[in-house]
Amino acid sequence: MHTKEQKTASFGRLLDIMDDLREKCPWNAEQTMESIRPMTEEEVYELSDAIIRGDKAATAKEIGDILYHMVFYARIGQENGSFDIADCIDKVCDKMVFRHPHVFGNAEGKELTAKEIADTWELIKAKEKDGNKTVLSGIPDSMPAVLRAMSMQEKARGCGFDWEKKEDVWDKVREEFDEVLEACGEEDRTHMEEEFGDLMFATINAARLYGIDPEAALGKACSKFRRRFTYLEENTLKKGIRLSDMTLAQMDAIWDEGKAKGL
Repeated sequence: MHTKEQKTASFGRLLDIMDDLREKCPWNAEQTMESIRPMTEEEVYELSDAIIRGDKAATAKEIGDILYHMVFYARIGQENGSFDIADCIDKVCDKMVFRHPHVFGNAEGKELTAKEIADTWELIKAKEKDGNKTVLSGIPDSMPAVLRAMSMQEKARGCGFDWEKKEDVWDKVREEFDEVLEACGEEDRTHMEEEFGDLMFATINAARLYGIDPEAALGKACSKFRRRFTYLEENTLKKGIRLSDMTLAQMDAIWDEGKAKGL
């Protein structure tokens, strides 16, 4: 591993490279925060994939890519006189020091456990002078819905708004399921959309309470479906048969065959 001095030098090198790119590369010079934002989102998903795969080399690479984007944004902010990289770093340092009084302040009482720290996290954040007006106001609307639901539920939990026993959540899931069936019977599209949303929100909440990441769980389900559906396609193509010419029972038989093979 590198020393602190080596890490500081590497970061300084990245800043120098960014300066050169903005001053000497036509493509980099014309980029704006708006133009690189979609690329940043892509890089975040690539980092997520690398972490899920357990690929350490790819994880290091993707962290570097995201760090490059952060420096890019800060350089643009510097050019228009809004902020520079030091402002960004100082802000996050000040925030972390404020939110961890048990580390940097004169924390009172016994040593806190990780759970106790998590349970008071949102209450500490609410005391920030420049904090969000409400607990949930800091969650971006552009965040994917599953992640947004998870974030909202976690923030509410941090303020003490949560089920006393995780098993109690299943009554809510069953209630929402029954309401979906009722809405479908009415064939009211607006009502069905609302109730499906409530059911998914409740299911995500249940996953959270049981320590399951719903985004990761759904991602694995999607990968499993892809493997099995690909097996179905490949085995019909080998026989010169189109899926559209098969009955559901015929497709199910091949699907079950792939399932039995552990796909």
